[in-house]
Amino acid sequence: MPALSALIEALSTPKAYPHSPQEVKLVQTQISVVFLAGDYVYKVKKPVDFGFLDFTTLEKRLYYCQQEVTLNRRLCPDAYLGVVAITKEGDTISVEGSGTEVEYAVKMRPLPHQRMMDVLLHNNEITTEMLERVAVKLANFHREAELSKQQAAIGGLDTVTFNIEENFEQTKDYVNKTITTEQYETIKNYSYAFLKENAGLFSKRVKDSRIRDCHGDLHAAHICFNDGLCIYDCIEFSDRFRYIDVASEVAFLAMDLDFHGHPDLAKKFIEYYVKASGDEELLRLLNFYKCYRAYVRGKVEGFKLEDPHISEEEKSRTLTIARRYFELAESYTSSS
Repeated sequence: MPALSALIEALSTPKAYPHSPQEVKLVQTQISVVFLAGDYVYKVKKPVDFGFLDFTTLEKRLYYCQQEVTLNRRLCPDAYLGVVAITKEGDTISVEGSGTEVEYAVKMRPLPHQRMMDVLLHNNEITTEMLERVAVKLANFHREAELSKQQAAIGGLDTVTFNIEENFEQTKDYVNKTITTEQYETIKNYSYAFLKENAGLFSKRVKDSRIRDCHGDLHAAHICFNDGLCIYDCIEFSDRFRYIDVASEVAFLAMDLDFHGHPDLAKKFIEYYVKASGDEELLRLLNFYKCYRAYVRGKVEGFKLEDPHISEEEKSRTLTIARRYFELAESYTSSS
């Protein structure tokens, strides 16, 4: 592929697109570059390798673009239009143009920013009825998202333990930067103790088919109350992050509601999900998975600090957010 900086520069201009948008806005995450181009959105995967994902070759990026479309159509079918090529002819880089295919992008319809759950939370516009809609849709999705016994085993104790260990290994260099030594040790000790004391429960969850092919990244910014209800941007790059206990999925959104300052809404969401699913047992795992999910969010925010394509101003905001997530993670270690 062209250098990422050159690709970003080329796709930041309206002339690079077949529909000639009036302007192009750029949004970056640690793994993607998103171009908001009028009537369409194009998402390009960065050529990165974080261990838990590998987008370092063009073939891999094409495959995971295709996976992203297929998997996200489960909960947000109308927004995901397909995968398109980014081409180069001479010195000109364009989307869906002629020439050599040098990169690929997921093509989407834009979702209204003002109807995103995180925005609505900020404006105190989320109602309990809206939460019930999310809970019921999620419970039905989990009920239908079956796995084979071999696939379900991926979500068992061994993988949960591996994910926990990976978190601590990948955040060692961030101690006293995004996370304090005390927070790191407290969360680590709590996590391993919980795994040891509840090994039987984790095994029971596998046997009871509570491991499903889930969304995997269910936080408020990935839920849009548009004409219907769109839950988008699921995990496409790793089965072990998507083949998970439904308790982990529920805990993720509950944790994020806590993060946004709405623990009351978190409790209502959990209540609605348990009612819709009949899974009261997940309550025993909730704080553990809330802690895990907050830690992951803090870790991922910290990764952005190493990204040369993100501005210093954005990195300053990212550092604050990462620290808040780790503080929240620690708070769950002492919750009843």
